[in-house]
Amino acid sequence: MTYSLNLLTELLINMKILFVCSKNSGKVASFIVEQAEAVQQAGLEVDFFTIEGKGWKGYLSNRPLLIKKIKEFKPNVIHAHYGLSGLLANTQRKVPVITTFHGSDINDPEVFRFSKWAIRLSAWNIFVSEKNIQAAKVKHKYSLIPCGVNTELFKPVDKHIARKKFGFSTGEKLILFAGSFDNPVKNSALALQAINFLPEVRLLELKNYSREEVALLMNAVDVCLMTSLSEGSPQFIKEAMACNCPIVSVDVGDVKEQIEDVENCFITEARPEKIAEKIDTIFTNRSKRTNGRERLMKSELEQSVVAKQLIKIYRKYA
Repeated sequence: MTYSLNLLTELLINMKILFVCSKNSGKVASFIVEQAEAVQQAGLEVDFFTIEGKGWKGYLSNRPLLIKKIKEFKPNVIHAHYGLSGLLANTQRKVPVITTFHGSDINDPEVFRFSKWAIRLSAWNIFVSEKNIQAAKVKHKYSLIPCGVNTELFKPVDKHIARKKFGFSTGEKLILFAGSFDNPVKNSALALQAINFLPEVRLLELKNYSREEVALLMNAVDVCLMTSLSEGSPQFIKEAMACNCPIVSVDVGDVKEQIEDVENCFITEARPEKIAEKIDTIFTNRSKRTNGRERLMKSELEQSVVAKQLIKIYRKYA
C-alpha cells in the first residue's frame, strides 16, 4: 500500500502516543521528557501517564488509572519506558505497547524477572545498548535505539564564559561526576578515591542543576567522569560528547562504543590509580577539547534523528 505525502502527514498529525513512565523521583526523567518533546515537534500528539508506586505491586496498582487515561486520550500506541512500566502497560491488550529498556531493568536480576514479561508481551521492544540486548537474550521484535541528545542545548561554549557563569576561576581543575554522590550505582566512592591521587582537584556533584546549567557545566569543567557499576546508554556521556568535553569512564554500558576513537576521551580500569592517570593525561593539556560532537552526529544520536526512528516504529503499530 502506498500513501501520498499529504496523507502520510495527516496520519502523523492524527497519531496519538501515550508515554508511560515512573514519577517516583518526583519528576519524569529528563531524557524521557526530551524524547517526548522531539516526537511532538515532529507532528505527533503526545501525553504522559506517570506512575507512582515502587516494586511490581506498586506499578500494577496504577492499572485502573491507566485504563481511565487510555479511554480519555485514546492513544494509537503506548510507549513505555523501563520494564516495569512496560509490564503495567501490557496489562491491557487493546493498545499496542512499545517498551524501551534503559539498562537497570536488564542489569538488575530482580527487576529483570519482570522485564522478561514486558519483552514477551510488548508489540515491539527497544534497547539502548548492545550489551542489554545480549543480556536479555532477545532474538526478535526489537531495535537498538539509544536515547538521543538535544544538540541545540548541549553544544560547545567557550570555557572561560561558562566558568564565569558559575564563578569558577580559570586556574581551577574541575571534574564533573556523573551523578549524585549518594546514588550507589554511580559509585562515587571510586571517584573520590581516584581524586586522592590528584592534588588541587575539585570534584563536582551533578545534583540539583537545571538542564541548561548541566550543559554549561560540561563546558566549564576539564573532565567528565563516570565510575558507575551499571549503565545502559548513559546520557551523561553523550551530552558531554555533544559539548566536546573530555571524558574518563570505566567500561560500563555502551560507553566504550560511544567514545572509541574520540580524541581526549578514555576508557579505564575501575581502579583509583588508573582513573587518576587518565585524568592527569587530560590535565597536561587542559585547553584541548574533543571531537565528541562530530562523532555523536555521525552516530545519528541527535534527538530529532532518534525521534524519526521511533515514529517509523509507531507507524507500524498504530
